[in-house]
Amino acid sequence: MTPMTFSALPTAGCRWERALVTGGAGFLGSHLCERLLGSGVDVDSVDNLSSGSHDNVRHLVGRPGFRFLELDLAEPGCSDALEAPYDLILHFAGPASSAECRRHPLDALDTAGRGTHNALAVADRAGARFLLGSGCQVYGDPLVHPQREDYCGHVDPVGPRSAHDEAQRFAEALTTAYATAHGTDAGIVRVFNTYGPRMRADGHQAVPTFITRALAGAPLIIEGDGSQTRSLCHVDDMVDGVLLVAASRSVRPVNIGGGDEPTVREIARRVIELTGSHSRLEFAARRPHDPARRRPDTTLVREIFGWVPRVTWEEGFRRTIAHFADVSADRRPLRAEGGTRHACCW
Repeated sequence: MTPMTFSALPTAGCRWERALVTGGAGFLGSHLCERLLGSGVDVDSVDNLSSGSHDNVRHLVGRPGFRFLELDLAEPGCSDALEAPYDLILHFAGPASSAECRRHPLDALDTAGRGTHNALAVADRAGARFLLGSGCQVYGDPLVHPQREDYCGHVDPVGPRSAHDEAQRFAEALTTAYATAHGTDAGIVRVFNTYGPRMRADGHQAVPTFITRALAGAPLIIEGDGSQTRSLCHVDDMVDGVLLVAASRSVRPVNIGGGDEPTVREIARRVIELTGSHSRLEFAARRPHDPARRRPDTTLVREIFGWVPRVTWEEGFRRTIAHFADVSADRRPLRAEGGTRHACCW
């Protein structure tokens, strides 16, 4: 199949007028808001700012068709406050990293449960297309490689990563049950490791942590020996994929992620090279249940939707480094414990 040419909004024939993006002040959510708004779709961005930031949507505030609502989607009655006639609901609320889930496990599970239920209720009432932003955490520490959508995963429900893994799995189960019971037009995308501008520098995710430490000349801390692998997808490519699935009638989960599989050590060294830093690598104990390999099988999204990633590693890293270099003056000085032991949370 010949890959389709991506436009500002790669959804031929789409007639969305108003969209709701939950987690809309987060990293990926803010990029989705920006793309939709730039394509003529009015957008309500909902976020409780527990992990999102006003800075991510500041450039959108005041633009016609954009509205920011500071709401906690897990609160009772939240769905009653969202009464606009939505055509599309992109549900991407929730902690972005396993480190955040370990610090706030009940919040993560509440967002996956009550938050997803409230978002689905809004979609059902409005007759909107609903798309759940799930993640590669549903596969746990996988025994199958690469991970296909029909793989059920290898997850410890009471382990140190359980809040993150099981929150994603429960949100998928709830979305599926809602679609079955109510006929809601609901789909699921499983987002693999995504990077780009607007990631939190203090979010304990590897790429922004590596970049900010390299720019500061601080050591890059790698958990284990760094031989564990990850796939990386630039946020622009991820937004393309998410909107393609959103514009479809797909109800089955769809993986979206990068096709390369570098080691964590290779990623760290590449960051040092591209920043021109003199930082060195340091190694720390590896966390239990940290996945040894993680890469999606993207056959479905390539063959059915014509999606392929376009942004190369080097170009994506350069864009991301430029972003963090621009904002580094506003960041607090790095502390020894500030991100050190969580440098490789994915």
